[in-house]
Amino acid sequence: MERINCPVRNDWKKRVEELGFSFHSIDGTYWDESAFYQFSMREVEELEAATAELFARCLDAVQYVIDRKLYDLFRIDPKFAPLIEASWNNDAPSIYGRFDLVYDGKHAPKLLEFNADTPTSLFEAGVVQWYWLEEIKSGSDQFNSIHEKLVGYWKTLQPYLNEGKLHFCCLKDNLEDLTTVEYLRDCAIQAGIETDFVYLEDIGWNQYSLTFVDLQEENITNLFKLYPWEWLIRESFADKLLIAPERTCWIEPAWKMILSNKAILPVLWQLFPNHPNLLEAYFENSKIPYDYVRKPVLSREGGNVTIVRNGKTIAQTEGSYGQEGYIYQQYCELPNFKYNYPVIGSWVIGCEPAGIGIRETNTLITDNLSRFIPHIIN
Repeated sequence: MERINCPVRNDWKKRVEELGFSFHSIDGTYWDESAFYQFSMREVEELEAATAELFARCLDAVQYVIDRKLYDLFRIDPKFAPLIEASWNNDAPSIYGRFDLVYDGKHAPKLLEFNADTPTSLFEAGVVQWYWLEEIKSGSDQFNSIHEKLVGYWKTLQPYLNEGKLHFCCLKDNLEDLTTVEYLRDCAIQAGIETDFVYLEDIGWNQYSLTFVDLQEENITNLFKLYPWEWLIRESFADKLLIAPERTCWIEPAWKMILSNKAILPVLWQLFPNHPNLLEAYFENSKIPYDYVRKPVLSREGGNVTIVRNGKTIAQTEGSYGQEGYIYQQYCELPNFKYNYPVIGSWVIGCEPAGIGIRETNTLITDNLSRFIPHIIN
């Protein structure tokens, strides 16, 4: 694994905007093609194998949590347990997820967390970096079958959807989320699925049909939502999720509420201690008092994370999380390429590894200011 400097295309903004990638410079530099990461085929195969293995173990962990009704550990109101359990027992369809991994090409990939419910950077990983490769490194390869697997898996999921359109939604005034949703929608259209779009704020409730509806009062029988389950179940309309839940097929399904929660990390370590792709993790720091990362159970984009080395805080971020409790994960040093610290985002589409995207920061905590760096296979 190497980080290699690379000339930037003179018209790179025009190039990426032609693809529909218009948030390339949010908060400064987001898409960064001044460098790329280079992997050997052995390293790619190791990442692929680790991703498949971690996904299988995560499914084992969901079964364990459901069987023992450990919802308190995840700060999930038990009244939503039937929704979670029904979605799990009925094999409710899931389209994607992203493992965040520490990897340097020398040691086994280690799981930092699983973005299982509302992962972003999908469009950048699946499309933008592929077109960069075609222009800059034509003839080279990339660990990237994201687009093909998305279209293929939407085709696989189609028989599991309810009758009616597949609606897609996100919040208003969030260009990154909208781009991700419209990309996923485009893949579903390519798979032959009839779709529609509605902003989350515009979704209503029909008290007669007992279904959610769009602005045209059309029943929403299938809904892809780029909105976290932990927020959804705290909305004023949350109780309506429990009324005739089978009338709306939710993607991602309610069982992803377990995997997208950082409480899954101590559960995984308890079930699979010393697993080569896991870091020690606990609900208290007494077993790793000197070198650990404290993470809120429900934080997003690196909010309220604290890194402790030798008993002293060396990095921390602010945010609005933490009141829900914390988990403590063994500290694992990120690779350091002249103070550029990469995290590998390894994608699962359906149940299969599908490729990677790399986010990089100049600090030890990957947050919403991280840069997206393309990659190649040598």
